[in-house]
Amino acid sequence: MSNAPGLKNLTPQERRQRQRELVRQREAERQAREKVRNIGLLVAVCAILAFMLSQVNPVLGLLLFAVPMPLLSFWNWRLGLWLFLLYVPLGGTVTYSLGANALLQVAKDLVFYIPALIGVALMCRQKGQSMLIPRQMTVPVLALLLICLFHLAVVNGSQAASTVPVSATSYLFNGRLVEGKDNPMMVGLLGFKVLMGYIPLIPATYYLLRDKNDFFLLLRGQSVVIILCCVLCLIQYVLLLRGVCKGTVATGSDLFRASLSARCFVGGSLLYSPEYGGVRLPGTFVAPWQWGWFLIFSGFFTFAAYASENNPFWQIIHLSAMGSTVAACLFSGQRVALIIVPITLLALTLATGAADLRRVLRVAGGIGVGAMFLWFMYPQLVMDRLNNVIGRWNSSPPTTFITSQFLTALNGSNILIGKGGLGRATNSANSLGWTEFLETYWPKVLYEVGLLGLLAFLALVTVLVFVTFKSWRSVRDPRLRTFGLCMWVFILFISYNTYYYPLDVDPIAVYYWFFAGVLLKLPEIDREARLEEERLAAEAGILPKGRSNRLRSRSAHLKST
Repeated sequence: MSNAPGLKNLTPQERRQRQRELVRQREAERQAREKVRNIGLLVAVCAILAFMLSQVNPVLGLLLFAVPMPLLSFWNWRLGLWLFLLYVPLGGTVTYSLGANALLQVAKDLVFYIPALIGVALMCRQKGQSMLIPRQMTVPVLALLLICLFHLAVVNGSQAASTVPVSATSYLFNGRLVEGKDNPMMVGLLGFKVLMGYIPLIPATYYLLRDKNDFFLLLRGQSVVIILCCVLCLIQYVLLLRGVCKGTVATGSDLFRASLSARCFVGGSLLYSPEYGGVRLPGTFVAPWQWGWFLIFSGFFTFAAYASENNPFWQIIHLSAMGSTVAACLFSGQRVALIIVPITLLALTLATGAADLRRVLRVAGGIGVGAMFLWFMYPQLVMDRLNNVIGRWNSSPPTTFITSQFLTALNGSNILIGKGGLGRATNSANSLGWTEFLETYWPKVLYEVGLLGLLAFLALVTVLVFVTFKSWRSVRDPRLRTFGLCMWVFILFISYNTYYYPLDVDPIAVYYWFFAGVLLKLPEIDREARLEEERLAAEAGILPKGRSNRLRSRSAHLKST
């Protein structure tokens, strides 16, 4: 082994050190292969048994398959996080394909996220590593946490004490009769989970990505998922267009509302009344607007992946994902995405094109050719979508809409502590009790936790924007740096966007914190890649062109020894 290539220029001590490293590496690879084999055996056995049971009861078959998955996610937390990321865009389809059971709504958290997060925490404890990443966020996170706990204990607690059941189907809340059941503490817990539950994804993602291989696995895997989701949405549209699915069958105002009764192929509730200008498809998600925000994220991500990819084949895949995203915005009737995605692609092209004019020409040319193709092939479809966007803007301008939402949040409330209590403006909590329907994020936070909570949240995202900016600016690799710029713009956009509430639900509630962790990891990935190149160059006695003076002197020293 001492005569192996790359070791001839090393001293005896360095050779022994290198040999020990090789032994440790082989042992780690052996253990990894054994773990993968055991995991594969466990999954295969559960899959076979689940398939057999699903012939009798599909839900029981799914439960049998899901029982070992939390243990698997805990045992191999990396796999759990990858599966969690994969499940996010497909969760709506899984939920409504199996009957929309309440447990399926939180399956990704119970099965993948929470067990994997526990695994990350235990790993950090064993290795003496910190879960406080980045450390600059510690104070704003603690401030927001204390405010949330105060509201949960005091505001929601007092509501629980003052809620008076009238019958099995109604109760008195703040002196008025409300139909249904109310559980203020459960509403508060769900509101807390929605507001802060995915912040630990930052350190989890930081430890998930070990090197450039993991980084490119993320890029390539996510682009494939985006293409898959867009293709499924296209099939959904074709089935509706051909009449295989009936679409929306209703009268009056229900003719313009998405409903589960119109569900088709994948996803959840949809609206399809093309004769009245109403087309809102959900893709693979629970509701149409969640699909729209997935497309907005995909606009940022696909450009970032394409600009940072070094493999021509995968560049084509990323470009295909980008084109699929733009096309899906059009045929699925997503008005907000139809405005934001093209602007995003053009802005990122100009922002990153100074160093690569060919990229500007390729992306701009691709967008232009795609737009011309759609215009000539489907002129009526394009005009209908554009007229729909303009009509929506004129009927409810965003500035007027956001102002009215702020007035609703402030009306009759204590501005410091809010009006409703934690979770009382969280739409996903409406099955647990009474909630106020607010469709903009800052008024929603103001309504729930008051001005103090809103300021704590803004401090949190401002610190995150600042530290992620410093992170990507410290990267030397031009491809990683370009990816960092694109995703930092996404973080900036979501941090201060108050139109609708994307941070409350999938997929943005996951992607925002996940890719913040990716940005914070970029400098270490870049540093490790450069050190690996330096080590290989030193062992082979080859100095790549353009290497720094420090590497030249070190290589010369290694040669002399």
